[in-house]
Amino acid sequence: MFLDALLLHAGYNAALVSVGAGLLGFAAGCVGAFVNLRRRALVSDAMAHATLPGVGLAFLLMAALGGEGRNLAGLLAGAALSAALGLWAVQALSRTRLPEDTAIGAVLSTFYGAGIVILTVIQNLTLGRPAGLEGFLLGSTAGMLRSDAVLIAAGGAAAMLILYALRRPLTLVAFDAGHARMMGLSPRRYDMILMLLTLAVVLLGLRVVGLILIVALLITPATAARYWTDRAGLVALIGGGIGAACGYVGAAISASLPDMPTGPVIVLLAFAAFVLSALLAPNRGLLTRALSRRALRLGAAR
Repeated sequence: MFLDALLLHAGYNAALVSVGAGLLGFAAGCVGAFVNLRRRALVSDAMAHATLPGVGLAFLLMAALGGEGRNLAGLLAGAALSAALGLWAVQALSRTRLPEDTAIGAVLSTFYGAGIVILTVIQNLTLGRPAGLEGFLLGSTAGMLRSDAVLIAAGGAAAMLILYALRRPLTLVAFDAGHARMMGLSPRRYDMILMLLTLAVVLLGLRVVGLILIVALLITPATAARYWTDRAGLVALIGGGIGAACGYVGAAISASLPDMPTGPVIVLLAFAAFVLSALLAPNRGLLTRALSRRALRLGAAR
């Protein structure tokens, strides 16, 4: 059954989920590499949690206008506005000399709490069709449609094109913002572009891994890739490859095992890739370095 899912022979829906998860993983790994280099992982976490009240409010608005409330494009639009508001709140609080991690913690917890309250209210109403909204927390791929997979593919491709076009200034800003400023680049502007790309990946990943786990898919493959090379471009490509493999294989595992959630499986695979990289990567792997030191000691003893 697993081999059938891996070869896209387990049914149309399973194939859609696998391809969509693979494309999402590639985009997340590439964007996450630059997020790691710029040290903005916690900001992406706050943005992910800030999407939840937007999902709930968008559902209420669409249901009040006569729809069923679960239109994916509408829900993602609400999530985007809410996340953008959360990002603005983090930046506004940081400008008041409040430490950035404190501002992130305040925004993350407040927006997430508000989202849970809104979803709870929705469940008690007879408005629209709220079943399945909780899937945005941990992801829900069971009902993924072809249009959803196309949306993920198109959004991921657009994010990759922008990232490729801006890879050099983003790398320069990440490594030396002062030098980038001297060359006429605006670190603040490129930080905003990076956060918008991160937001795009977060929104695309809500359906597959959910807002709680999307940050792990952004950060873990890129962190694993960092063990293999020092070049920013290669880190992005390797991170994208790890993310794509984890997304594709994780979706195949989920399709082959009953009631196995896709998002957590993908994240566990990404963590396994991180552990293997931390142990076996040349030059930086813990096991590799231990074996090298042992070989040096044996050589010196002779």
